[in-house]
Amino acid sequence: MDTKRYEVFVKIVEHASLTKAAEELGLTQSGVSHTLSALEEELGFTLLKRSRTGARLSAEGERLLPYIKEIVRQEKLLHTEAEALRGVTAGAVRIGTFTSVATHWLPGMMKEFQALYPQVEFRLFNGDYHDVDGWLADGSVDVGFVTLPTAGDWECIPLRDDPLLAVLPKGHPLSRKAVCRTEEVAGEPFISLLESSDHDARRALDAVGLRPNVKFTTKDDYAIVAMVEQGLGVSIMPELLLRGQSRSIECRPLSPAVSRTLALAIPAGEKAGPAARAFAAFAAEWVKKNG
Repeated sequence: MDTKRYEVFVKIVEHASLTKAAEELGLTQSGVSHTLSALEEELGFTLLKRSRTGARLSAEGERLLPYIKEIVRQEKLLHTEAEALRGVTAGAVRIGTFTSVATHWLPGMMKEFQALYPQVEFRLFNGDYHDVDGWLADGSVDVGFVTLPTAGDWECIPLRDDPLLAVLPKGHPLSRKAVCRTEEVAGEPFISLLESSDHDARRALDAVGLRPNVKFTTKDDYAIVAMVEQGLGVSIMPELLLRGQSRSIECRPLSPAVSRTLALAIPAGEKAGPAARAFAAFAAEWVKKNG
């Protein structure tokens, strides 16, 4: 049985797109299409109805999807158990992460970890908080960087409190102050992340019972920085994300002070393999020294 076909099918369903599934799996679109066709031929009917707008499940595909997902899940458990028998010297660690951690922490972590375990491979999944929660929930990643509190059923290792700062254009009137009151920032034209990801700014604003004057919304953290630089508005962002920024922006502490708690999440129980657990423990120590 070629279980790779089932993994390809599940990824197509997740993305509703052969192209996006191919990108995530590192395959060509024609390769994904061929694999799907081979699976449909094996089973004897169409699993997905394809069109220019994407791919959606047929009635037969809808009925078989839970069983196919279970096959993929069991294969992952098989490889996890095999890794446990081999020890930490080999294996792959799939990491779910967001911009600030991917930029400022992960490169150093991975370099030092690979010096100890050169046979361990890393696969990075970059998204926002909502994406990482989803990847942890469906088993797409072995470990994920999250912010606390989190509603997921996984073990969490707290890493660090990361202060939130007011982000202002150079020369903005609020930049003359050593500390910005949150209500002052909220009254300015505000640039926000998408609602599913904007936990940080919302936490600061909820603390004073205010809603911001949102003028622009984006999913890209550094797009916010660029828009602030151009004088389109202000924002509230974590200190780690803003580390090393040389753009024409000003950053000021907030009053009342608010922070996010960064943590590393791993599946509860015995679901995480030895390489993933070793990396999680290593990452926690790395942040103590470097974070």
